[in-house]
Amino acid sequence: MSIALGLPPHLVVRSVPIDDPGELVFRLPEPAGLAWLRRGDGLIGLGEAARIRLGPDGVRTNRFVQAGNELRELFGAADVEDRVGVPGSGPVAFGSFTFDPRSAGSVLVVPRAVIGRRDGRAWLTTIGDGADPDALTQVRPAAEPVDVRWGDGTLAAPDWERAVERAVKTIRAGRLAKVVLSRDLYAWAEGPIDPRVLLRRLAGRFPDCYTFACDGLVGATPELLVRREDDRITSLVLAGSTSRSPDPVEDARRGEALLASAKDVEEHKLAVESVRAALEPLCADVRIAAEPSLLVLANVQHLASPVTGRLGDARTAALEVAAALHPTAAVCGTPTPAALEFIRKLEGMDRGRYAGPVGWIDAGGNGEWGIALRCAQIDGTQARLFAGGGIVAGSDPAAELAETQVKFSAMRYALEGHDHLAGVVSPFQ
Repeated sequence: MSIALGLPPHLVVRSVPIDDPGELVFRLPEPAGLAWLRRGDGLIGLGEAARIRLGPDGVRTNRFVQAGNELRELFGAADVEDRVGVPGSGPVAFGSFTFDPRSAGSVLVVPRAVIGRRDGRAWLTTIGDGADPDALTQVRPAAEPVDVRWGDGTLAAPDWERAVERAVKTIRAGRLAKVVLSRDLYAWAEGPIDPRVLLRRLAGRFPDCYTFACDGLVGATPELLVRREDDRITSLVLAGSTSRSPDPVEDARRGEALLASAKDVEEHKLAVESVRAALEPLCADVRIAAEPSLLVLANVQHLASPVTGRLGDARTAALEVAAALHPTAAVCGTPTPAALEFIRKLEGMDRGRYAGPVGWIDAGGNGEWGIALRCAQIDGTQARLFAGGGIVAGSDPAAELAETQVKFSAMRYALEGHDHLAGVVSPFQ
């Protein structure tokens, strides 16, 4: 772990109210911006005052613990003037963590400026050397990706279906209750892909999701791992999915079938119980809906269970809660250690930061962390997309493949600007 060279002895942080800045996503001046947005509110980060690089977990190290220690030291030494006083004002770090603790690539970034909006209030935070905020917000035009081409990821579709078959056999043999298998897909554009274009499309198409950008990872996740506001925490468990239909009658039928599906309800229950088990040691009161409801998005319907709680120790930061929750059964499986080992052997790839925590944290320990789903890692002209599904004893490989195609459609829309939401068919089957 290291903090970027050139960091001043202490950060100078100033947060002040501002007039409504308009659509936040349009205020990002360059492709390397940071973002966490939902329904028009959220935070965008401009520039970089500090970067904390996190290696994989070792025998005596834990990336979440070390990240928290580094941030407390950094923010604790800062000179802070906060005239706003809401979660997200004052010093803030954006971050994303790898799914697998053995993988390198987790990162926290403290921007040089943050523009935020929450419940009708907007603010500007400057961090570091007192840079001119006007210079940080001089927007360079973003060019849309053109001539997007597609190619197989680590496993071609038939190979991935065979991996699902192996998972189902393992589960039926009693060695696992559930495992989440993911696949990747590659896209290439004629020129560099500008994440701002993807953010704008995702925020517009999926306003109820959490649209994010952090160090090249861009997406719109429907799954909130944890929101921490003082001693109150909120989470949203998603597991069990079905595609949308343009026919309202058929769309309603699919939602009803999902609620009645023994396979999907079982998958969802396992995810809920993993969240409950992680939160109960931290919270004096954990409340979870008795039955799941439907979360209806533009391209997919999910079984959803809201979770609320109050921390037993109000000093517990959002990042510590995220560390306790990750990985949930919704993105790994049950039991977790066995599912993680199975994923390492069967997926044949490193997920990187896909399905890991992504979000932000402030100096008071408040923050929001989602699970990095419906996302892509952007690297110049290339995008690597990810999608997955929960496998249980009743899973069908062809149906699971179709589910991943529907989930890919969100980022395909972001890259190409047109829908892949109905009847999604991959040319790589």
